[in-house]
Amino acid sequence: MEKGAFDYFGKLDAMGGMVKAIERGYPQREVAEASYQFQRAAEAKEKIMVGANDFVVEEESPTILYIDESVARHQSAKLKALRARRSNEEVQRRLQSLKKAAAEEPKAGSSGNVSSANTMPYIVDAVRAYATVGEICDALREVYGTYTEASIT
Repeated sequence: MEKGAFDYFGKLDAMGGMVKAIERGYPQREVAEASYQFQRAAEAKEKIMVGANDFVVEEESPTILYIDESVARHQSAKLKALRARRSNEEVQRRLQSLKKAAAEEPKAGSSGNVSSANTMPYIVDAVRAYATVGEICDALREVYGTYTEASIT
């Protein structure tokens, strides 16, 4: 098993490291192939999964959780009240500090374009000012953008 792990690490190193392997879609293809082989074996009953493809006990369908629209209205009202009572200027200052930290130049010799700053204290400051998770994520998206996984074929 150890030899297999080191062989796999060697493949990744030969591709230029894990980041390059991900950019080339290598791990995604590996997962897709393993999933396909697992599903094929399960459907052919070469791999028995008790309760899933063999020894299945027929039961009633489970009750589906339905969340009433009033819950959404209640959460929206809570968010509106939060935004009314917090200092929105302070939230914006904290989010700007977070963006500035996230945009710091990477240290020499580091790979990728990720900031060298520890953004966690800035995130905590934003939370203490009652910034929402969405606002914090939007601030980070402004700096880093949104990752879109390459489609594998």
